[in-house]
Amino acid sequence: MSSQTLILASLFVAVISIAIFIFVSRRKGQSKRNLLLLLGPSDSGKTSIFSSLVYGHVVQTNTSMQANSSFLNIHGKRDPIQIVDVPGHPRLRDQFTDSLSSAKALAFVVDANTASRNAAVIAEHLHSVLDAIMAIPPSQPLPTLLILAHKCDLIKASSSSADTSALAVTRVQTILERELERRRSSQSGGMGVEALGDENNDEKPNMGGLDCSGPGGTFRFENWEGGEVVFLGTSVKGSEVADEKSMKGSIAPLMDWIEENI
Repeated sequence: MSSQTLILASLFVAVISIAIFIFVSRRKGQSKRNLLLLLGPSDSGKTSIFSSLVYGHVVQTNTSMQANSSFLNIHGKRDPIQIVDVPGHPRLRDQFTDSLSSAKALAFVVDANTASRNAAVIAEHLHSVLDAIMAIPPSQPLPTLLILAHKCDLIKASSSSADTSALAVTRVQTILERELERRRSSQSGGMGVEALGDENNDEKPNMGGLDCSGPGGTFRFENWEGGEVVFLGTSVKGSEVADEKSMKGSIAPLMDWIEENI
């Protein structure tokens, strides 16, 4: 075998080895994605959910102006889950994009009781999240989007037997789909979507992220092309402690999802 052939063979082996190393390293890094980002408008209840998950009870909170980060240990899992509560202030909420590539899931928190009154602003915030997810390169896995219809215990039901969690989820989903379709239609018609609810839209370009595979392209979460969307109804109480009895019907659906999927 000539020296030239040996050199070429060595280069080939080296290239293959490097490619395998990069592939394995990337898969290993992706498999360890155990980050949950809590997103949503100010006063939606993100920090209360954060403290309930991490500390087992709700602490007195004010509007957050900086991210809260801590770890949640799950029985039976070797690695703790990192939970980050991202501020909802319009000038701070895009901080989540710095951690998006490491996130396993994004939980967007909506106050189900004020969703109708604040629909345009909530939809604008969620639209920016959808746009960021859709912008993730195809080589990277997409995080799951959770939409939490929060404070569902305050929903006024028509009967005592009504499931307030289901009512809250239906209300929030209907409102958000309507508002996001409005934004999608306005954008496709040439109107800047930043005019619909964004109070801080200085030089903000039009966003995408509302592509759907359904009939006519009408926005529906079940047809959204950016990945899986899961709706959960949640609530917290000031005296809540993280045991099975007290968490039932509150943040238990979120905790169950975390244990099964992260």
